[in-house]
Amino acid sequence: MTSVLFVCVHNAGRSQMAAGWLTHLAGDAVEVRSAGSLPADQVNPAAVAAMAEVGVDISAAAPKVLTAEAVQASDVVITMGCGDACPVFPGTRYLDWDLADPAGKGVEAVRPIRDEIEVRIRGLLAELDVALRPTGSGQG
Repeated sequence: MTSVLFVCVHNAGRSQMAAGWLTHLAGDAVEVRSAGSLPADQVNPAAVAAMAEVGVDISAAAPKVLTAEAVQASDVVITMGCGDACPVFPGTRYLDWDLADPAGKGVEAVRPIRDEIEVRIRGLLAELDVALRPTGSGQG
């Protein structure tokens, strides 16, 4: 099973939304992790609200500290403004997604970031040759 780690500084916005999207779209076909180099106390409430609008619940998520073990255990590491804090290991694929930081922004400003992340997650799943999880009517 492919393992993907999303990393941003606070693990409170972009990386949490990306992890939420990947889990929502791939189900258990991909192992999903997220972490931050300086994790915040909680996930950005605007990110939680924006994801809830599209039927993805990240309200139970909590920021986690980035560890070398998490990076080493991942096949793909996607950084989002992590800078030099991300350890690099041979054999691990690294991608850097340049996304606006939702910190301190309201839901209106977070929506376009959420939507851009969804597009990138769908592209990643296509690259990894992972089928989208089927969703029946009435499921978000």
